[in-house]
Formats: sequence, structure tokens, C-alpha cells
Amino acid sequence: MDHKDKIFEQLRGKLIVSCQALPEEPLHSPYIMGRMAYAAKLGGASGIRANSVEDIREIKKTVDLPIIGIIKRVYEGSDVFITPTMEEIDLLYREGVDIIALDATNRIRPDGKTIEEVFPLIREKYKDQLFMADCSTFEEGKKAYELGFDCVGSTLSGYTAYTKGKALPDTDMLSKLVSELPVPVIAEGGIWTPDALKTVFDLGVYTAVVGTAITRPMEITKRFVNAIQ
Repeated sequence: MDHKDKIFEQLRGKLIVSCQALPEEPLHSPYIMGRMAYAAKLGGASGIRANSVEDIREIKKTVDLPIIGIIKRVYEGSDVFITPTMEEIDLLYREGVDIIALDATNRIRPDGKTIEEVFPLIREKYKDQLFMADCSTFEEGKKAYELGFDCVGSTLSGYTAYTKGKALPDTDMLSKLVSELPVPVIAEGGIWTPDALKTVFDLGVYTAVVGTAITRPMEITKRFVNAIQ
């Protein structure tokens, strides 16, 4: 079994926990994200999704699970901010993450190009790297597979202008991806409860990422507060 298969085998049917806090959030700190990831591991997570080289480095000190790495960076004039350019890919590759995830929507990227134009260059440069496509529609997921992504996620459904207001998790998108693509399909986005997690696994997804519902106490608190207002 090669390295690639080994990584995916570790994630099959398991839970990935996303440990991220942006600069404006109270838990923003590599140390805190490192503890979050360690807590997730103790709780039974089989993989971690993390943002920034600093956080990833800290997480690796105590957690030996497969890591899906991203770098969120906002560039003026583009809505694409999850690992948007080759610069972020280079940084993640040098840091050594198991899977690099990037926006694979059909939106125009900071360099004015589309995913069809940039991904072949990325794939060519890093032949041995696993890449995850963060998509918002079934069509984008299918295209990502055709471009050579190793796995496809529903990460951005509901977060692009043309999918705003979609009910999450996007079960339609996920079941279509599962039935049509031969690569692992990863459910991500809007999985707020263990029941919702079971629902996406029943659709046949390979693995799933839960973030906010586990690792963002401010957002979790808001949901409880909203329930009693």
C-alpha cells in the first residue's frame, strides 16, 4: 500500500475535525489550536484540518494524525481565499501536510485565472502530493476530479454567491458526487450534530469534516442563545 492509499485508509469511515481560528476570533493562537487538535484526537478523531503553517506546526507536536492543510488568505478583487495561489501551495508543501486543500470553485482566482488553468500546473509541480478540492456544486466536484484532484469535498456549498441559502449539509451534492466519482468524497460544511454526521455517512461519503460544531465555542454559544431568544 503506497503512502497515498495509507493516508486515505486512515480516514475511511472516520471523522476529521477542523481546528481553525481566524485572527478576529477569540481562540486565534497556534498553541490553542494545538490543544484543540489534541483534544479532538483524544476524542477519537482520525484526521485534522488546519489553517496556516504556524498552527499546523504546533498541531504536529502532539498529534500524529493525517492533516489536511489550508492557508486562508484574502486577496483584493477575488472571493477565493482557501489556498488561493501557488504561494500558499508552496508553503503547505514545504511544511509537509498529508493533503493540501484548495478552493476548486469556478470563481476567478486572485491571479485572474480559473481552477482549470491553475490546477494542471500545481499537479505538475507536486506530483506526489494529495490534493483536496473544496467545491460548492456537484459540477465543480466533477470538474475537480477530471482535473486530477485526489478527493473532493462539499466544503464551499452555501458559501459561494450562487449557492447562498442552500440547506447544509448539502446531501444532494454529496449523493451525486458519491454515485459518480471514483475518488473519496468528503462531506464538509454544516454538520452540526452527530445525527447529521450519520446522515452524510449513510449517503456513502468516504469521510467527513466537522469544524464549527466542535471547535468554535463562540458560534456554539450563539446557537444556544438563539434558541432561547
